[in-house]
Parts: sequence; C-alpha cells; structure tokens
Amino acid sequence: MMSNQWIDPNTCRSLAVLVESVTAPLLIEHSAPICLEIDINLSLEVPADPVRTVELLQTLVGQALAEMPDGGDLSIAACETSRGVELELADTGCDVQDRATRLPLAAAAIGAQVVWQNCPQGGGAVTVTFRRDSGQQRIAA
Repeated sequence: MMSNQWIDPNTCRSLAVLVESVTAPLLIEHSAPICLEIDINLSLEVPADPVRTVELLQTLVGQALAEMPDGGDLSIAACETSRGVELELADTGCDVQDRATRLPLAAAAIGAQVVWQNCPQGGGAVTVTFRRDSGQQRIAA
C-alpha cells in the first residue's frame, strides 16, 4: 500500500520504498496513463547517498515519462550483483538513439555507472550500477 506522504530519503533504508515514493508523484503528474511495475526486493537497501539517489531517480523517471506522452509501460527492477546494486528502468517509449540520454549529475556525484540500451520488445532502458563503494563517496556536484 502506497503512503500519501513523502518518504524522507535520509530515513528510508529500502530501495523499493524509495523508488515507489519518488515515482508515484511523477506518474500522478504525467498527462497520460502509465502502467508501473516495480520488481525490487524490500530488503534491498538504498545503495548510495539517499538524497542523490532520489535526484537520480527523479531525473531518470522524468526522462522515461517524457518518451511516453501518450502513455505506456514503465518497469523498474533492481538486484544485487557481484559489481554492486543494479537498478534498471525500462519503458515503452522510443529507441535510445532517438531520445535524450543525458547523464544526471547525481550519478556522477555518487560514482554510479549509467548505460542506456534499446529493449528487444521496443522502447529503451537505462541501467544504473551502484558500485559497492558508491555509498561511501562524497563528491560535491
């Protein structure tokens, strides 16, 4: 059940809860219906500075929604790998080469690697890899 109150990123430990808290208001503001699917284990912790993670999520979700002015599907998944935590946002917008794929400052500030790719079923995806040490980095942006 989604809360109607903003989750304070500094007190939120669950990446799933943070993703839902950031994404829901953006979907409500969007002019067309978006089907959202979140596949993140509730026990997976926020992998980096929570405020920067929120900024990164807002930018990437905003970019995805901009590619779906008539509606579509947005899928957000995350898992832990040997390299760190991987967070992927996939949407049914246009192919990657036909969209803006600017690197959010928040990604650079926490040392996250960001890779865009086309989805086989159409649309685009962005994968953010939070390296195991990215939560400890403090870079002024």
